[in-house]
Amino acid sequence: MKFAVISLVLWAGMALAVDPGVLSVENLTQDLLRVESVREIKNIQRTYAQLAQHGRWKGMASLFAENGILRWGKGAGDILSTSDASSITGRPAIENWLQQEAGDMDGINPGSLHVFMSDMPVITLADDGNTAKGRWTALRKLGNGKGATRIEGGIFENEYVSSGGKWKISLLRYYPLYAGTYEKGWKNLGLNGSLPVISYHYTLDQAGVTLLHAGRTASRSKEGTGTLNRRSTPAASLSVDELEYRVAHLNEEDEVRNLVHGMGYYVDRRMWPDVISLFTSNGTITVQNNTSPAGPAGIQSVLNRMGPEGLSHGILNEHPIFGTVVNVSPDHKTAVARGLEIGLIGDDNAQTGQWQFCVFHHSLVKDLDTGTWKIQDLGYHRLLFADYAAGWGDGGILPASSLDPPPVLPPYYQSTENRRPVEWRPFYKRYPAWEEPEEEMRDRLANIHRLLLRSSAYDESENTSGSYGFYIDDIRCSDFAKLHSDRGHKLSPGIGWYYTPDAISLSCASRYYRQNSTTYNPSMSSLRSSVPFHWRLQPVILVSHDGRSATLRTRNLQTGTSRTQGSNGWMGGMYHDQLVLENGKRKLWSITIDEFYWNSRNWTAGWANVVPHVSNATTPRRWMSRRQSNDLPPDVSLRHPALLERETGFNGGPPPTVSWPGVQRMWWAYRNLVTGAMPSDSSYWGPPGCVPCRGAKPEWALTANGYQEPPSGPTIVTADWLEGSGVDIEVTVKGGPEESAKGGWVQLVLDFNGEITKFGEEGPVGEDGKVVLRVRGPGAFGTTVPIQVFYFGNENLKPGKGIMRDRK
Repeated sequence: MKFAVISLVLWAGMALAVDPGVLSVENLTQDLLRVESVREIKNIQRTYAQLAQHGRWKGMASLFAENGILRWGKGAGDILSTSDASSITGRPAIENWLQQEAGDMDGINPGSLHVFMSDMPVITLADDGNTAKGRWTALRKLGNGKGATRIEGGIFENEYVSSGGKWKISLLRYYPLYAGTYEKGWKNLGLNGSLPVISYHYTLDQAGVTLLHAGRTASRSKEGTGTLNRRSTPAASLSVDELEYRVAHLNEEDEVRNLVHGMGYYVDRRMWPDVISLFTSNGTITVQNNTSPAGPAGIQSVLNRMGPEGLSHGILNEHPIFGTVVNVSPDHKTAVARGLEIGLIGDDNAQTGQWQFCVFHHSLVKDLDTGTWKIQDLGYHRLLFADYAAGWGDGGILPASSLDPPPVLPPYYQSTENRRPVEWRPFYKRYPAWEEPEEEMRDRLANIHRLLLRSSAYDESENTSGSYGFYIDDIRCSDFAKLHSDRGHKLSPGIGWYYTPDAISLSCASRYYRQNSTTYNPSMSSLRSSVPFHWRLQPVILVSHDGRSATLRTRNLQTGTSRTQGSNGWMGGMYHDQLVLENGKRKLWSITIDEFYWNSRNWTAGWANVVPHVSNATTPRRWMSRRQSNDLPPDVSLRHPALLERETGFNGGPPPTVSWPGVQRMWWAYRNLVTGAMPSDSSYWGPPGCVPCRGAKPEWALTANGYQEPPSGPTIVTADWLEGSGVDIEVTVKGGPEESAKGGWVQLVLDFNGEITKFGEEGPVGEDGKVVLRVRGPGAFGTTVPIQVFYFGNENLKPGKGIMRDRK
């Protein structure tokens, strides 16, 4: 956060230990460019999908390099062969092909739909930082408004190149795996409906590898290659001020993205008080250019259209979010977030369901009093709403006038770059001043590195999460087990947690392949009759102070494909994971999957049984088997006495099992990202964020193994005059349960129109979460300027800020 630059020296004692040689302006510049590159690449791919929803073929083509190639598989023959794909080179030809391929399902013609779902990225940046590869899962839902529909799903294995300081797509390679129509559902493509494994562009050694120089030096030295190769044409080193600014920009993006994704989870459960608490006091919701009255009452009036607070038996209100792009303003005071939101709405009691396809354009602002981001306006534009039984082929159920495309696209559609001012200076002076310039520079660079590692951790965690998702889709037991830390543990659904990669691999191999092996993977050349798909999307990633550990909440939107058309529907669960930096790689520390909160009998019946049940509702799926629990007991059972409250109702947990259309309790490992409050449904489990670590296996916790526990939410800072004193201010700092503010430094300042003045004493927070500071110094009295109170964080809590307006 921006106010952290006030007293960078206070962080020095807690900074991540790194080789001093790494902490150079040159190395930090290169590391920063690598993190920014990964984000720009993701934004390019997400923008590609967003433009498709409005038929902006020229804009999509502009994202390619001058001689970029689009290679789109047909699925008629050998899916892996280029002979089964259309290959188009150059922007004009790509634009023309995109338009022709869409036909009248272009998102432009009245009633047409061109929804492009693309997520779960794994981005691998070349060592020189000039090229990259990316894997994405993809699904298109198309309709022409005249009855025709298409459903097409598969995998992207793309290549990217940096040209003229901007990233472009050099190869967009789509491998189709399944296709069908709305009426009948989808089935496998390829020869005889047998699906190959789409080769991964990354290896196990590359999955989750840190983007930064320090971590790569350590991991690559084992391979005898020394340090990370630098750019072939090194970028000029940035100034220290510019480094601080651009790293802060990345940190702010993380905060905004978490808030948008976290808000979506509240909406799913109709937790209306929690949703409203994320807004400013005059916040609004805008739907199709119609804005609600400002404030909580106006927001509540819009939320009520979705139904009353809370979920009841048979009610589904899922709103998964895809492809979020965040743009933070140069002054870090405002931000916009854009993406795709799909409503999966249902009432099993009435056997009714609905599809709701919307793009969102949310506006957020930084609360300058607390330093937290808040929602100013939730902006939605409807693409199409459709009754589940009828589908989207005939244009949906809303009048055409309510579905017109927006007349002007948001500015950042035109560019994936973040705008930056030419010159920037820190907002505040630093206290106290260092006596030696070398000491000041060392501490500033150490803090820049730590903050950069925190944003790098976000992208590395997303990479590891995506790698895991693709490996479990292909049920590659040994591969996904090796993504775990040497001390990692994973929940095997319906059974319990297995500890260490060997045990995780063995439990998978025995369960799905009846193999008694810790190294078993199916052959990459094997063909499958059915494949599960685990869309791990909408991440909320909270990173520790030192950047070495992270807590990850991600949605599990699951489906699959087989040779039987229409046999697969959708189902939903939730992952609660933790990751650590181990030997230069972001490894999985803990995986807990809560499933399933809801499911579909099949494609035709959907999640609300909207039509009479059909015979293929119970089509067997090999990946749903439940073998091996007797001959390979878990290290911690779902029925462990310490986990009774947490696991009751889930499959394999203590009875009674809650199955859809029953409504199972949902758990949260973090607090409200604005107010710091607990979830209103009282389903909080953390810290520690590792589920079995609370009571069952405390020795598995991060803190028991040399890692920090990531903060569970914002730090709340309040201050008031000490009773009976006119010169002493009592500051109170609060986090979540078991999160002590002890030792974190507190400072008071005044801001006279940009002139920052230190105001009174400063000091550490005590065991009770409080510190008393005496007012002194110039400007202490005789002014109405509010007192700003800064808490600089510790190993448990992130920095926080408060404001004291009542002056005596």
